[in-house]
Amino acid sequence: MSFHIPSYEDLDLAEKEFSGRPKWDNKMQYMLTCVGFSVGLGNVWRFPYLCQSHGGGAFMIPFLILLVLEGVPLLFLEFSFGQRMRKGGVAIWSSVNVMLGGIASLLVSFLVGLYYNTIICYVMWYFFNSFQEPLPWKECPLNENHTAPLKECVETTPTEYFWYRKTLQISSNINNTGTIVWWLFICLLCAWSILYLASLRGIETSGKAVYFTSTFPYAVLTIFLIRGLTLPGSSEGIKYLFVPEISHLSNPRTWLDAGTQVFFSFSLAFGGLISFSSYNPVHNNCERDAVVVSIINGLTSVYAAIVIYSIIGFRAHQSYESCFSNNILELTNAFDMVVGSLTEDNYDEMLVGLNNTYPEVISSLPLRSCNIRHFMQEGAQGTGLAFIVFTDAITQMPVSPLWSILFFIMLFCLGLSSMFGNMEGVMVPLLDLPIFPKSLPKESITGIICLVSFLIAIIFVTNTGNYWLQVFDSFAGSIPLLIIAFFEMISVNYIYGYKRFAEDIEWMIGHKPGIFWQITWRFISPAIMLAIFIFYIVDLVQTPVFYNFWDPSDDAFPMSKSAPYPGWVTFIIVLLAGIPSVVIPSYIIVVLLIKLWRHYNPRQDRNLVMVPPSTILPPTFSSTSFDHTRSSCVSIDSSGIDCRPNFIGHVNPVYEVE
Repeated sequence: MSFHIPSYEDLDLAEKEFSGRPKWDNKMQYMLTCVGFSVGLGNVWRFPYLCQSHGGGAFMIPFLILLVLEGVPLLFLEFSFGQRMRKGGVAIWSSVNVMLGGIASLLVSFLVGLYYNTIICYVMWYFFNSFQEPLPWKECPLNENHTAPLKECVETTPTEYFWYRKTLQISSNINNTGTIVWWLFICLLCAWSILYLASLRGIETSGKAVYFTSTFPYAVLTIFLIRGLTLPGSSEGIKYLFVPEISHLSNPRTWLDAGTQVFFSFSLAFGGLISFSSYNPVHNNCERDAVVVSIINGLTSVYAAIVIYSIIGFRAHQSYESCFSNNILELTNAFDMVVGSLTEDNYDEMLVGLNNTYPEVISSLPLRSCNIRHFMQEGAQGTGLAFIVFTDAITQMPVSPLWSILFFIMLFCLGLSSMFGNMEGVMVPLLDLPIFPKSLPKESITGIICLVSFLIAIIFVTNTGNYWLQVFDSFAGSIPLLIIAFFEMISVNYIYGYKRFAEDIEWMIGHKPGIFWQITWRFISPAIMLAIFIFYIVDLVQTPVFYNFWDPSDDAFPMSKSAPYPGWVTFIIVLLAGIPSVVIPSYIIVVLLIKLWRHYNPRQDRNLVMVPPSTILPPTFSSTSFDHTRSSCVSIDSSGIDCRPNFIGHVNPVYEVE
């Protein structure tokens, strides 16, 4: 594996000759792959939840602002740098400077892939159960005597019972691991097997699958939108989504969540987008690609939110009607009214009159407050939105099994297309590292990655699996990605050099990047990421880390209860978020210390050769190419060459990893 920066002549020559590096069949395949990787499950269930939590349309204002100032610039940077270097994460950052490496992105992609594919496992389980009429989560099952519904189900809802008890068989707390849930174990095995077959040879196989996995979700979303708009209450849901509550704009948390959502919805800093762009022709217009993918990503988030809230509006309308019907029935029976004399139109007036006359009777009745906005706020994020809220709405639709099948096929496609990028973010760096022998075929390496991931992911299909999935979802891909993206910006603009990077872009697309790209790359985007990181840490420190648990034996059940994580789980959380976060800063510190030691101990350092972080064994130097203006290489003896880059300089030695 070569860690030098290829010259323009090398790139043009590789373009004309067969270099052994995979290429896209066509531009459409590349764009669909990037869109499929960027547009994932978060666009469908996290974005609508954040809109609901932060004032509906008010949340879209900071979202769109930060999308332009944070998301698009970093996406263009990853596209253009990957296309220029023609390498994966480890090789590309080692080429820029020996103090940088792509190990952090590899770790994050691996950890996120573990739980992300488990969500696909859950989707498959619900898909298999959708071929029933009625759906198994529509009604509560009977007790052992078949005389009444199960108490645990009656106290909650059929959809919650099916999710927590029938699907997860969840334990009462994270300490009680329990056993493996065998049906989820089988679904997990199927999920990793499908991913292996679909990404058998990297983009050569996954590139074919994206024609379906990246386009089918849009077809399903459109079908759901058409159906949703015909349902009663859909307009209320869409109105609730878009009517802004301007007061939320003064809340720093709204801006923090908007910036985080923009960052994660683009799948930035995973390494997958850099690898995808490295397979492009060197003169591909990567600037236009970044703008197009950004527009598609942003519009998809809004489009999916409209679809979701048209269905949630219908669900809220049904709950509102049921609430009124129950209240009217209670009042009619209590006061022996004529059926039909009490309606929704005169309900408030009649209730006030009865309460003034018979306050004791009214206070003894189980009357509920019926407010459609209140029912609209009974939303959930993540798995809760997909497997509880949305499935409940589906049960109230005609031909519900059909809508359930379509919905879970859509989620499967969204998850699988995103996993292609995660696999690329793991496989390409591993190919850069001297871990596997060159003779080992790519199919075998893909199989090893999937097998190891499957064995580790078994923890997610135990009785505490959903608790661990929440841990990974909250901490494995949050702070590390912010740090990686920040160092990407700093590395390209201040180590590789903005002027040099601008010349590369001019050579690739015919013109230098405009003033907007220069300002956002060098100042605005790094400042935004640094601010998000600081606010995130402050919020994390001020807010204790709790998790919600499901315990039917608790006195407050079915009210949601939370508890702090045990100490040993907190330690694992620190490892999950900490190890990928400190990889780059730690290596920089180590290299600086080595440079200081070499400076003050030149005699003891005669035979010490600096190697990139991605090499485990000492490299063999067969030749060295370097730019005399950017590095200082000194012959030390017959055994090799000592290349000592400055922190702000560049070094271009050629390393051959055996």
